[in-house]
Amino acid sequence: MRLLLLTLFTVALLFAQDNPKTGWQKEMAGNLNFTQTNFDNWQQGGENAWAWQLNINGKFTNIQEKFDWSNTIKIAYGKTRVGDAGSKKSTDEIRLESVYTYKLGLYVNPFISFSGVTQFTRGYEYTEEGAVTISEFMDPGYFTQTLGMGYAPNVHIKTRLGAAFKETVTKKYADRYGQGEKMRVEYGANSVTDLSFKFAERISYTGKIELFSNLKRFNEIDINWDNLIVSQISKYITVNFNVKIFYDRDISKKRQLQEVLAVGLTYTFF
Repeated sequence: MRLLLLTLFTVALLFAQDNPKTGWQKEMAGNLNFTQTNFDNWQQGGENAWAWQLNINGKFTNIQEKFDWSNTIKIAYGKTRVGDAGSKKSTDEIRLESVYTYKLGLYVNPFISFSGVTQFTRGYEYTEEGAVTISEFMDPGYFTQTLGMGYAPNVHIKTRLGAAFKETVTKKYADRYGQGEKMRVEYGANSVTDLSFKFAERISYTGKIELFSNLKRFNEIDINWDNLIVSQISKYITVNFNVKIFYDRDISKKRQLQEVLAVGLTYTFF
């Protein structure tokens, strides 16, 4: 993993560009992926299945001489169904982030940031006895406020480190996510690195690595690493490969992994 991180940082530095223009820079794009399989008297066997996923990503940045104010939103939701079983949620995420950076004209600049993560609908754990509800909207919800210093050598890589407060909000599932507390507050150190660059004319990579360490247990680091590779086949058709690695010892002692490979329609709003 260290070698992979070093490679990503090195490649990003090679793609350095001049500073962007001042003023508001706006980006918003959405893509819808859908797959279906249907059988009728198919002797080799198989089950009817369908799956769909909607992704919306937006970024609104105000770039000025003395400050940068960056705001991002990420929405992902999808469902699958196999055979006669009911549809099941495959992905569900609402993520908001706002970062204000004051420019001192140095290699590092002070910043303050806020981020929040939750989901739209109920999540279930499927057992032999049936479906058991284990999460809902704002149950859990994660919020982080950070004050520190940031470093951005170019438009492709931005990293920041600071002192942070992290709140875990729960209602019914405090034992599962909040260590028995409906409002759990942790303080510690938070690091966030954003990567964005192109491998080729129509292939791009974006990544976000978030690390949080509670000062009471500095050797236990929460990790949220989100990677997305997009290949633009045509104006409206793209192939997306998304890999997420998540680790939070309070939820599970093992790392969590999610992979999604999808082909679908993409529309750029502005």
